[in-house]
Amino acid sequence: MNQTAFAAALMDPGAKVPVGIADPEGRPAPKRFSVYRNNIATSLTRALQAAFPTVGKLVGEEFFKAMAVVFLRVHPPRSRMLMLYGDAFPAFLEGFQPVRHLGYLPDVARLDQAMRESYHAADSRALGEADFQRLIGEDLAGLRLTLAPSLRLVRSAWPIVSIWAAHAEGGPPPRAVAEDALVLRPEFDPKPRCLPKGGGAFVAGLLAGESLGAAVELAGPGLDLPAVLGLLIAGQAITGVSG
Repeated sequence: MNQTAFAAALMDPGAKVPVGIADPEGRPAPKRFSVYRNNIATSLTRALQAAFPTVGKLVGEEFFKAMAVVFLRVHPPRSRMLMLYGDAFPAFLEGFQPVRHLGYLPDVARLDQAMRESYHAADSRALGEADFQRLIGEDLAGLRLTLAPSLRLVRSAWPIVSIWAAHAEGGPPPRAVAEDALVLRPEFDPKPRCLPKGGGAFVAGLLAGESLGAAVELAGPGLDLPAVLGLLIAGQAITGVSG
């Protein structure tokens, strides 16, 4: 039996049952294969629903399930770990015609994905107050910060943090403004925070290995540096400092 054809048939409910599917007595067993195929599709759809809860709330359960069937045909699992399935979903949404009018949806999916990645990221130990005190008198502009493995940055032209908050926490309706999301995991569960002006470029610079001074220049004159550093410190996201 061709394994490629078998895998393709599993992902496509409209595909013919592969030749060679038989029961223990050697008789053709199309019904058994159909049940197995349905179980696979159901498991993958549930994994996507768990990974992208905000997207699911925005489009509704039935539409999400139908969309998931299309996605899994194009993007079958590459890992045995279902908790990681769906990393290609945000990019898929960009080209999925039925949701093209929902321009914010791919970035909302990226935020959901960032939350999942943050949850499963390695633990780390944040710098304590004494560590920061020792930096007094140093050339702060030349310092480089090491950030927690659980930190994620999602930059968007849409109000993705407000959309998330409206559906996850009953927050107010979003305003039509761009929002850069900083996902932090100070304890067990990650949470997105909306970065102030310039904060997205600043954190992106730090993640790229830039010094504090260089990251500030990337952010531009409107950066509220104390506010951004305050978010990083409160979120236990700074784990190291080097010259």
